[in-house]
This record gives sequence, C-alpha cells and structure tokens, in this order.
Amino acid sequence: VKRKLQSPHGNPPLKCKRKPSINTFKKCATEAEIREKGSSSQKSLPKKQLTDNRNESQKSKPFIKTSSLFRNNPDIPEIHRKAVQQVQENIFTTDSFSQLDLHPHLISTINTVLKISSMTSVQKQTIPVLLQGKDALVRSQTGSGKTLAYGIPLVQSLQGMESKIQRSDGPYALILVPTRELALQSFDTMQKLLKPFAWIVPGVLMGGEKRKSEKARLRKGINILISTPGRLVDHIKSTECIHFRRTQWLIIDEADRILDLGFEKDVAVILNALNAERETRQNVLLSATLTEGVTRLADISLNDPISISIADEIQKALKPASQTDRQASSSSNCMEQENFAVPEKLKQYVMMVPSKLRLVTLAAFILEKCKFEKHHKMIIFFSSCEQVEFHYELLLKVLSGGLESEQPERSSVSSARLQFLRLHGNMEQEERTEVFQEFLKSKTGILLCTDVAARGLDLPQVTWIVQYNAPASPAEYIHRIGRTARIGCHGNSLLVLAPSEAEYVSLLASHKINVSEVKMEKVLSSLMKDDRFKLHRPRSKKSSGTDPQEVRERATVLQTKFENYVHSSEGTVRWAKKALQSFLCAYTTYPRNLKHIFHIKSLHLGHVAKSFGLRDAPQNLTALPTAGSKKKTKPRPKRSDLLKKTHGKHRLVEILRSEYSSGMDTGVSKVKKKKKQRKPGNQQIP
Repeated sequence: VKRKLQSPHGNPPLKCKRKPSINTFKKCATEAEIREKGSSSQKSLPKKQLTDNRNESQKSKPFIKTSSLFRNNPDIPEIHRKAVQQVQENIFTTDSFSQLDLHPHLISTINTVLKISSMTSVQKQTIPVLLQGKDALVRSQTGSGKTLAYGIPLVQSLQGMESKIQRSDGPYALILVPTRELALQSFDTMQKLLKPFAWIVPGVLMGGEKRKSEKARLRKGINILISTPGRLVDHIKSTECIHFRRTQWLIIDEADRILDLGFEKDVAVILNALNAERETRQNVLLSATLTEGVTRLADISLNDPISISIADEIQKALKPASQTDRQASSSSNCMEQENFAVPEKLKQYVMMVPSKLRLVTLAAFILEKCKFEKHHKMIIFFSSCEQVEFHYELLLKVLSGGLESEQPERSSVSSARLQFLRLHGNMEQEERTEVFQEFLKSKTGILLCTDVAARGLDLPQVTWIVQYNAPASPAEYIHRIGRTARIGCHGNSLLVLAPSEAEYVSLLASHKINVSEVKMEKVLSSLMKDDRFKLHRPRSKKSSGTDPQEVRERATVLQTKFENYVHSSEGTVRWAKKALQSFLCAYTTYPRNLKHIFHIKSLHLGHVAKSFGLRDAPQNLTALPTAGSKKKTKPRPKRSDLLKKTHGKHRLVEILRSEYSSGMDTGVSKVKKKKKQRKPGNQQIP
C-alpha cells in the first residue's frame, strides 16, 4: 500500500516512492533523513560525513523517526481461545534407586556423582522392565530423565555378565541419537555411570570429527557405542573393523527427531547390519512425542515391546473413558489428535508483534530479562543458520555496546552483563562443542540457535525459551520449550507471532497447550530503563515512567542503531539480505496443514526487511550503490514476482540443508543443480 505522509520539516514523505536522484542508502525510516530540499547533492558525500549528519539529525529532529516504525502496522488481533486443561505428568516419585536390584557401586555412583536420590516416574516404570530383558517403547515429556531410564539398566546388565567384558570385544550396546550435541551429552552421562566399572569403554561417533581417529578408536574397541545415524552408516560402509557380533542392546533416543531429519533409511541400514550379525537383542525406543513414523519404526525394530507412557497413565486415572476414546482416534491420525505433556512449572507466553517491530521488541526483551532482571539464561530459536549468524553479530555489536564509542564506561558494563553465544549446523564441529560446553557451564547468557539445540539437550538453569520463528509443528514446539523447566524446575517460554499468524494459538490449544498473552508495549517499555536509547533534546516537562510516546521514540532510536550498523558496510547489508532470504525461504517450508497460518503472501516484504535492519525491500538492495553512482528505480513489482526473484536468483540449498547431517549430505540431492551455482560475491561471510 502506497502511503503519503505529510512532513512538517520538508522531509520526503515516509514510505513513498522516491525520485531516482535520491540515494537509496537514505531510507525514510532512518535518522539520515534529508534535511534540506536540495539534498540530492548529498549522494556524493563521503560515508563519514553522512554519519555525522545522521547524528546531528537525531539531535535536532527527534520526532521524525517515530512515525515510520509505528505507523501502517496491521492491527493486532484479540486472541480468542478457550482455556484448556494441560496434560500433566508427575515427574518425581518417592522411590529411591536402592529399592531396585542394582549393583551397590552403581547406586552409590548415582547418589554421589550424579547427585540423584529418587527416581522420576519414567525411570520407575522403565528400569524394571529393561532389567527383565524386555523391549520397550517409552514416551515421556522432555526433561523427565529418559537417558538414565535406559542408561542404568544397560550398565547394570553389562557389568553383571558372567565373562568379564573386554575392550576388544567391540560394541555390546548401540545408542542412536539425532544430533552431535545430544551424542556428547549422552556420552558424558554414560561415562559417569561407568565410573566404578572401568573395564567397560564408552565411545562416541559423530559428524564433524576426523574419521581416521574414529576408526582408530573402533579398532581399539568401544563397548557402548553412541552415534548419530549418518556417521554410523558411513563407518558400516567404509570401516572394516566395525562389527556387531556381540551387540545385545539397541537404544534409539529421540526416535521421532531421527525420522524428522530424514534418517529413516540410515536406521534401516543399521538395523540390517545388526540383524545380519546377531538376531536377538534388547531394543528400546524413546521419545517425548510418538508420531506415525515412530510407530512404524517400533514395528520393525521392537519385538513384543512393553509400551510405557507416563502422561497416559495419569490421564487414565483422571478420565478413563475419554482417554480410551482419544487413543482410538489417535491411532488413526496420530499427529492431529495427540496431546502433549508439558512440564508443570513451565509458564508459556505468546506475543503478537508486527513484522516491522520484531527486531526492537526482541532486543527490548533481551535487555529486560538479561540486563535489568539479571540471573536469566535464555535460548532463542531461529528457523535458519543465516538468521542465527546475522542476529548474533547484530545484537552483540548493538546491545553489548560495541557501537557506543561515546559512552565507553556504560558499554563495558552492558557487555559484561550480556553474553551472546550461537549454535547452528553450519559451524565447525570443534566450535559447536566449545559453545555447547560454555553455555552448559555458564549461569547466565543468551544462546541464539536453530533446532539443532531443540532435542534432548539438558542445559541447566535455562529460565527463558524464546521462539522468534514459530516451529513447524506442535511437537517441535514441545521439544523447544522442553529445554527449560527440566526435572521439576521453573521455566518460561515466549512465542513471537505476527498478527497474521494468530491462529497458531488455537492450533496449540487443540493439542492441550495453554499460552498466555504478553503485550508488546509492556516489553518495549523496558527501554525506558536504558538511557542509551534516550533522545537528547530539551523537555518542557519531566518524563513520566512509561510515557507511550517516549517508549516509541526510544524504540525508534534503537531501530536506528540497528539500521546504522547494518548499513555501515556493503558486507553487513549483504549479510542482512542473506538472512532475510533464508527467513523467507524457511517460511515457505511450513507443512501444508499450516499454510493457512504461515503463508508467504501474508508477509509485507518491506516490513519484514525492516526487522533485519534493512531500509529497503530486497529488490533495491541487490547491489549496493557506490559513491556518485545513480541507481535506476523500477516500478514496484508484484509481490509474487518479488518472491520469484528472491527464490530463483540465489542459492537456497545451504539455507534448507539439514544442519544435522552427521557426516553425510542428506536431502541436498533433491535440489536442482542449477540452484547450487552461486555468484562469487555472494559467498558466505565467515
């Protein structure tokens, strides 16, 4: 929609079509507004002078900017949802591990090394079943102690074997996990459990590590082998010394995620390799959600399994009849009807934010929780690697005070308080492990990540989960929020939605997931506590605590800081465009049943670009103007044409490539080869 807004100071109208003579660098939403009518001559000025003009403009004309950020936004709809009774699980029991028939050294290790005295519900039900040697299909909420539920009986059975296990015997147990971080975490847990039984050797195989050193470890011998499916298949095909002659256990953890990532064929290859060498073994399948794929996997891998579902036990006790009906309908359409168990002490919130204001609202939320309230540890989920990289750099520079040269003291204080980390699948494995360990040990901090961190990771003291891009399914929502409120602790989650995506709340309610609304204005008002975003101008009256006009002005100052940083060099503009493209690309991949909520045509491209610190919709930023060059302005194309450009012109393979490809390139081959060709200028920025 073309909008004409009058400006009292002779500035160009906001968001209107500009004359070709005006440099595209100076977009209407920035402090670098043209201050005289004959300002087209400014385009030949050097960058430094333009920046000075920007700063002067900020001081002399404070009111200009607020209009562009807060005008012409879509109305935020009222959320109409009926309150639903969430499915609850009792996590803890009063039973201690000493009641089980376990080796005394194992019990003392659990009590002293792991510092656990009583069993969780899932452990109480699973451990006795597995100690009897039966197969099991275990479903329990995230953060309920599933790793120990299989780890304890596994160690108990291996240490008690008549002929003592030798390292050279090879694997007695195989544990499959979807991601590298979860592999490391499971390995760490197994190492602790095996402290008194030093002759049993655990080992981990995963993508990103050197294949040669893994082969050497396999030759020496690994008794409990923890691996991601892709890398294990790689070794089955290329490593002669790997064998499964003595494998008595197969454990598939986060089974639904393994299937989601396209590892179904890999799991089939692994099962065939196991069956070829040894027919009988004990199999365990674990997950927080049971999908059709998991049921199918259970059929081929489990032998007469015992089904353990903690939430179902409680539901049966509460409403036996309705529960039976639900299970009947669930078998016909598992994903549609499934209700998910949510940790009891987890408070869930949703916030409606127009596209234009997403970036400043996220920044205000981070400042409020991690700077002013302190003692918070936060994970923010994005839908692509490029977005993680871009936001990490942007937030680090702007919020941690990297740009506050005029206020060195204050910036050093804020940078000390705000610690940003990032985690995604395009990072080198060494760096991924380092970041994972650092976030694990720190008491505060903000981790920006993709869904690589959504599964199974036990990151202690995480108090907030922010889903900046909505997950593709309620099951994925459950796994993301499951990184907080673990093992009975308190936690909070925030889902950020655009007004056009409001119906997602009803979808969550249909799966018995309750979210409360937080108002965007309340979050933005936290900017009043930070004087870095104050406008320097004489005031006739004393400012009140939460004056809405001043809140808007401060939000605008913050947005300007973001935009100034993004437009400070060609590289950062290109980076922002790449992040925007990856966001649009990820937006088109929502499943068909959610297209009515997340449709690419419901996005306003110019507004979305603003949330990436861009002053222009992407078609005007394909090549940055150099000093003195004139840029032709074309008539604004239709939205569908814009999207064709965005999708066809640049490579999309890497954006959509699974970041969990554990040493194997899965799912890339489907993309046409011509899309892989990239211009030299568009290479990924390190």
